[in-house]
Amino acid sequence: MTSSVDRRPPVEVVLCPGGPALVRGQDLPVDVVLTDEAAAAPRRPVVAVCRCGRTGREPWCDGTHKLAGRRARPQRSGTGTDGEDDR
Repeated sequence: MTSSVDRRPPVEVVLCPGGPALVRGQDLPVDVVLTDEAAAAPRRPVVAVCRCGRTGREPWCDGTHKLAGRRARPQRSGTGTDGEDDR
C-alpha cells in the first residue's frame, strides 16, 4: 500500500532566549503570514523572525533586541515574569 502523505523535510523552529525565532529547514521558503494577512516568503535556509516587536524589518529580526536589553522588553499577554507560559 502506498501512502499519499507528503514526505517533505521538517522545518525546525528554535526560540532564542531574549531573541528571535530561528526557522530553518531544507524546504524553505515557508510563508510567514502577517497580522494584515499579507505573506512574507524568506529565500534563505535559516531566517530569524522578530519576537520583540522592535525590528525595522518586520517580520525579520534586525538585532534591535540586543540594544534594548532584556528588562526593556514589553510584557506579552499570557507570559509570566519568568518567561514561562502561564495560560
